[in-house]
Amino acid sequence: MATITTLAGAASAGRTAGAVPYLVDVTVDFAAAATAKGSALAAADVIEALSVPANTVILNAGMEVITALGGESSDTTFDLGTGVDADNFVDGFDADAAAAGAYAQNAAAFQPIVAGTADTIDITIATATTAPTSGEVRVWAVLMNVDGRPARASVDREQLA
Repeated sequence: MATITTLAGAASAGRTAGAVPYLVDVTVDFAAAATAKGSALAAADVIEALSVPANTVILNAGMEVITALGGESSDTTFDLGTGVDADNFVDGFDADAAAAGAYAQNAAAFQPIVAGTADTIDITIATATTAPTSGEVRVWAVLMNVDGRPARASVDREQLA
């Protein structure tokens, strides 16, 4: 099992002040992932897709096939999760059968995750006799900063009168 870390997109792009959900996404190219790994992809490889800042709740995450996979066997499945739960968002997506435009469905046990420390949202090649050599998927996530917000200054109504 290898972990490919050089492709992770920063999730801070598009962040807004305060507790407001925001969308981040990145396209994962499997040919580029193999190049970054230095050898062919294989079952149990982990591709870090999105970096998640500390004190962020991941409200949801998923995958969309942009370009159909190539070079893989007929038993290729992907999981999508974090270091906390590797298949929290997607569990067993039938990647080899998916056409461009297909979305992976959330796992049955899906739940939001609070990242107290910095983490990543990762694609794990769950099963594959032969892993993909080409193709692209878009990994997306809806995040919200839950870091402590400064207390609002109280207004002394007597001073305003």
